[in-house]
Amino acid sequence: MFFIASTDADGFPDCSYKGGDPGFVRVVDGSTLVFPVFDGNGMFLTLGNLTVNPHVGLLFIDFESGARLRVNGDASVDFDDPLLSSFHGAIGVVRVRARSIFANCRRYVHEYRKVESSPFVPRGDADPPVPDWKLDAWFDGTLPAGDPAHDPQRPSAPAIPRF
Repeated sequence: MFFIASTDADGFPDCSYKGGDPGFVRVVDGSTLVFPVFDGNGMFLTLGNLTVNPHVGLLFIDFESGARLRVNGDASVDFDDPLLSSFHGAIGVVRVRARSIFANCRRYVHEYRKVESSPFVPRGDADPPVPDWKLDAWFDGTLPAGDPAHDPQRPSAPAIPRF
């Protein structure tokens, strides 16, 4: 998992969490990493920001060891990327050309342990469940036409506590 910071056309920042199974972020050459674009909330905040301002900051944190890694670079989104088919369930691929990569102080990182993998990460064995928030009436009319939440045959996930 990692966090990605981007900015919109007016320079306002946004930060998003990106997660997947081990290996979902790949280094493809000496200065480029890639990661899949999975189904989300349909707002496309990060992807929209990348179309108007490619500059990004990525923060990787290993909560078990405290290690942190920062990657600053320029990102692009491709919905026809040659690697798309290698990421099960992805709708696109983001490529980040790193301008700087550096370790970061770990002294304030809280120690956590992974309990289980997210059931929502696309895997080859079955379609992930629809998250309960997508079935909330508040989202009626906001999700794209092809969103899995519109399929009455698709299983939904148990409710997750809201903050």
